[in-house]
Amino acid sequence: MKNMPQIKSAIKRVKTQTASREANISQMNAMRTAVKKFKVADESNADNAQDLFKAATRSIDMANAKGLIHKNKAGRDKSRLAALLNK
Repeated sequence: MKNMPQIKSAIKRVKTQTASREANISQMNAMRTAVKKFKVADESNADNAQDLFKAATRSIDMANAKGLIHKNKAGRDKSRLAALLNK
């Protein structure tokens, strides 16, 4: 860390910010991975594409609920995945 704060409440805030940042990064990575898995399965016409679609939309919804992505982006991404699944 660059400069650690001196005030006790600020020190606590740095700790909570670090923890939440790591949790947010992990959640976003999980969402991106689920979407990529579905896209790869869809391209190869895999049997489990429907299950991976459910997992991807669920992870997008979770990221939206936690405020990691905007609700319009969540809807747009889910719409695009559904279009891929139905083509």
